[in-house]
Amino acid sequence: MKTFQLEIISPEKTLFSGAVTSVVVPATDGKMGILANHAQLIASLEAGPMKVVAADGTTTIYAIGGGFVEVGDNLARVIADVGERADEIDEERAREAEERARQRLKERIPDMDIVRAEAALARALARIQALGAMRGISMGAGRERRMAGGH
Repeated sequence: MKTFQLEIISPEKTLFSGAVTSVVVPATDGKMGILANHAQLIASLEAGPMKVVAADGTTTIYAIGGGFVEVGDNLARVIADVGERADEIDEERAREAEERARQRLKERIPDMDIVRAEAALARALARIQALGAMRGISMGAGRERRMAGGH
């Protein structure tokens, strides 16, 4: 299968750089698949899981907190606000962050930054969805399982 170069970059570090056969990113208009020789594009990304199939066939799931993807000349560059590999996510911490964000949004405290609270909730859900996607792949013999409702 043909390969292309992928870079996943966050403000903290480069999460991945190498040859891949496919990538599925959480674009704002829905999931978008990228293969070798893809047409040039720039798209905005929302918080969610991102699936990467490396040249050796291994699949890795990342949780990203939004950003952009740029594709051209057999190079895809994901610039993510935040990101981490699903296998590095602490599920308990992610679920606690989700609960805190939901509580903040429910309370609607005066002077609360609603946009910030919604972004925190989206990041927490992206982490939980990435864990679910990773488990679906390992349990499903390489098949991706669509996660409904973040569980």
